[in-house]
Amino acid sequence: MKLTTKGHYSVKALLDLSQKPGYGPTSVKAIAKRQEIPASYLEKLLIEMRRAGIVESVRGSQGGYRLANSPDKISLGQILAAVGETIEPLPRHSPDAKIAEDWVTFTIWRRLHQKLKEALYSITLEDLYYDARSWQAALGEETSFIV
Repeated sequence: MKLTTKGHYSVKALLDLSQKPGYGPTSVKAIAKRQEIPASYLEKLLIEMRRAGIVESVRGSQGGYRLANSPDKISLGQILAAVGETIEPLPRHSPDAKIAEDWVTFTIWRRLHQKLKEALYSITLEDLYYDARSWQAALGEETSFIV
């Protein structure tokens, strides 16, 4: 599975928000600059994630966006679904009842799809954060966080 730009930018933005002490609000401009994401595109993604209840918007001079829940409660599957990403492995395919191989292939892909979906909904933003930190530490990098 490969993330599209939309999915990748969404995850990057939320990982950035998870770095804010107390998960306070961060401006779109600040996230966009740190993560090298076009601000106008990021704003659209954050609006979609706000509608899905993943982030909250805060008005005012110190406003911006913040996580609606702690990182351990936000799954990769939720993030991707919020921005319209799909993980459908095959177009709506109906196997031919006369061809056993067609049923076998269909069943395999259906089961793999289910396992992939379960995995995406079991991986949390917190898991991704610690994975990225471990990777950075292994490379001997500082703790500045860019995904």
